[in-house]
Amino acid sequence: MFGITDIVTYILGTIFIVILPGPNSLYVMSIASRFGIKTGYIGALGVFTGDLILILCTVLGAASLLHAFPWLFVVLKIVGASYLSYLGIRLLIASFKTWFSKPQNIQANSDTSATEQFHPFRTALTISLLNPKAILFYLSFFVQFVDPDYPYPALSFAALSVILQIISMSYLTILIFSGVKLASFFNARYRVAASCVAAVGLLFCGFGLKLALSTM
Repeated sequence: MFGITDIVTYILGTIFIVILPGPNSLYVMSIASRFGIKTGYIGALGVFTGDLILILCTVLGAASLLHAFPWLFVVLKIVGASYLSYLGIRLLIASFKTWFSKPQNIQANSDTSATEQFHPFRTALTISLLNPKAILFYLSFFVQFVDPDYPYPALSFAALSVILQIISMSYLTILIFSGVKLASFFNARYRVAASCVAAVGLLFCGFGLKLALSTM
């Protein structure tokens, strides 16, 4: 169907890949736990938009461009690593402030002004786009399930993309509601919350380092 060779294997593989911890999913869950369901979905929309742009870039040949101009890959990699590290440092600073806050002040951090300051859609979109390896991944993963004899490969890529986005948004929805459930627990235990925010911050710094050291 639509030139897809093994739909069941693709769906199973996509599920396992999507649920692997990454900066996108951690970011959405963290903002949902701090600012609520609406903000979580704004971040998820940023991830969805970023992934869609990367998939379109893949179909249009961005992977070949990155291979042809290695310096472009290096530039994107450095910028992406720097941005992830920047977000990690901001989270570490936020955890430090939370640690020395009074319990009643934590809920105040969830107001509209704080949410606007973080720009969840823009931040999630930027995290998605500043990952040049995602383009190479989409190409190498999708091509395994596209029939080379199918006359409309773009349609195959489109069908695979839709399946990927449905699975991704379903998983992000689970993370959003899980984060909201955890929020009430963290509000009563602000130092536990500070420790978790610090852990996420360290993970983001780790993601940045991993991206900086990666190769094509």
